[in-house]
Amino acid sequence: MSTEATVTFVGNATTLLRLGVFTLLTDPAFGPAGSRVYLGYGAWSRRLRDPAMAYPQLAKPDAVLLSHLHGDHFDRAARRAIPADMPIVTTPQAQRRLRRKRFEKTVGLPTWEAEEWRRDGQLLRITALPGRHGPGLVDRLLPDVMGSLLEWEVDGQRMLRLYVTGDTLYRPNLREIRDRCGEIDAMLIHLGGTRLLGLLLTMDGRQGADLTGLIRPRLTLPIHYDDYKVMKSPLSDYLGACRERSLDGVRPIGRGETVTLVPVA
Repeated sequence: MSTEATVTFVGNATTLLRLGVFTLLTDPAFGPAGSRVYLGYGAWSRRLRDPAMAYPQLAKPDAVLLSHLHGDHFDRAARRAIPADMPIVTTPQAQRRLRRKRFEKTVGLPTWEAEEWRRDGQLLRITALPGRHGPGLVDRLLPDVMGSLLEWEVDGQRMLRLYVTGDTLYRPNLREIRDRCGEIDAMLIHLGGTRLLGLLLTMDGRQGADLTGLIRPRLTLPIHYDDYKVMKSPLSDYLGACRERSLDGVRPIGRGETVTLVPVA
């Protein structure tokens, strides 16, 4: 029985999480460099970098964790590759759309609600966390987005608490995540400083450092920062801002690299 936890970075926000006996695929996008994705309201973006691997090369996931339904998080290549009976955990808004597109096992979680799986004495719980994709009223024009808390237990003992931010902007009220959920062991943080029409739609380096300082995870792995043309804030912005604030535990992860998510001591 496996009691290891790892993450493999595929590209953009796509990762493969192996938490004991459970395997999750996050925000699947497998289109090659040069492919275009639709972002809504007539806006498109071109992919600049190939994913590290294709869907058939990955271990078969038990479920997909989808932070929101945007073209760079669930692209055409992913929709073709992922079986229609694959469970997908996402926002209620995305659930309604995906069920119309053949993915009938999609579960939509309102903020702070959870979905659980149990197998071989292990538990995986996914709780939907708050997130905002745009500033002010602009957020209402964009797809609903959620962060996710993944809690993995073995024989009733907590092994790991992982926060996947999703495409949220930094807001001070995200402090509620740590207040309600407790210490976060690891965080996958979505960065990139995505801009459309001059509006910031994902965290840039400064906002990413703000959130890292707010949540204070033991390990932070930055993703979602250079795959598409709309991303304007390179990884170096975030790493520099973290160094200026003496934030510990920040570790870049390369495409195709697998990193161990160290369980709680």
